[in-house]
Amino acid sequence: MTTELTSADAPSVFIPGPATPYQGDIARYWNNEARPVNLRLGDVDGLYHHHYGIGAVDHAALGDPQAPGYEQRLIAELHRLESAQAETLLDHLGPVTPADTLVDAGCGRGGTSVMAHQRFGCRVEGVTLSSAQADFGNRRAKELGIEDQVRARVCNMLDTPFDKGSIAASWNNESTMYVDLDDLFAEHARLLRPGGRYVTVTGCWNPRYGQPSKWVSQINAHFECNIHSRREYLRAMADNRLVPQAVVDLTPDTLPYWELRATSSLVTGIEEAFIESYRDGSFQYVLIAADRV
Repeated sequence: MTTELTSADAPSVFIPGPATPYQGDIARYWNNEARPVNLRLGDVDGLYHHHYGIGAVDHAALGDPQAPGYEQRLIAELHRLESAQAETLLDHLGPVTPADTLVDAGCGRGGTSVMAHQRFGCRVEGVTLSSAQADFGNRRAKELGIEDQVRARVCNMLDTPFDKGSIAASWNNESTMYVDLDDLFAEHARLLRPGGRYVTVTGCWNPRYGQPSKWVSQINAHFECNIHSRREYLRAMADNRLVPQAVVDLTPDTLPYWELRATSSLVTGIEEAFIESYRDGSFQYVLIAADRV
C-alpha cells in the first residue's frame, strides 16, 4: 500500500526551537519538497527514502531499454539500490534487541526507520525539521500497523527530547550536511548509552583534493546545504567521545546508481555534479561507524 501526499495534506510549517534562520529555511525546503525521484521510487514497495543507492546494477533485471516497461524496471532497480544502502547502514549498528530504542536523526519520510524496526523488532524514533515529512512517515507507519514502534516527530536533531544514555544506537543517513558537526555529535554522544553505536552515511569533500570542488559547490547550492570534509567528521567525532570502528569508502559502490539515474526520466539536474565529482576524487561517499565511550 502506498501513500500520496497531496497539497491538501501539507501541514503548516512548524520549526522546533532552538532554531536559526537557516534551520527555518531547511524546514521550509523539505516541507515543500515532493520530487518524483523520491516519491516514485518509494511507491515501488512503500519504503520512502531520502538518500542514494549502492551496489552493482542488475542489468538482467533491467532488460532491453527498448522493451515495454523498461522505465518501470529502471525505477525498481534504483529503489533496490537505495534499500541496499539502508541495509548496509543497519549492518553496522551492532547488536540490537527488541527492547532497545534507536534514533533516526534527519529521518525524512521514514524508510530507514521502518527497515530498522523490521530487522530488529525494536522501537525507532525519527526526528526531522519537516512537519510534512513527519506526518507522511507517521501515516505510513500507521498503515503498516507499527505506529506504536516507529514514530517521527518534528524536532531539532541538535536538541532532542531523549534522556541521556537512553538510546542503543543512532544514525544520520545523508543528513549531516545541514548542521554543525560538533553540535550534532555532542547530541548523539549525550543520548547514546556507553558503548552505543553511531553510524553516518554521507557525502563529504575529499581533503586530499585541497578545497571543495566546483561540483561540490553545485551540490551545496542545489540542496541548500554545507558539505563537510571527511577530516571534519573524524575530528568532531574525536572531540565528542565517538570512536570510529569502521570507515568505509562507498564511492565506487554508489557511482553505478548515479550513472543509472542519469538515464532515467527522474533526473533533477544534479546528476552530473555527483558523477563527475566522484570520478575526479573531489567528493566521496563514506560510511563511518563509531562507538560512544
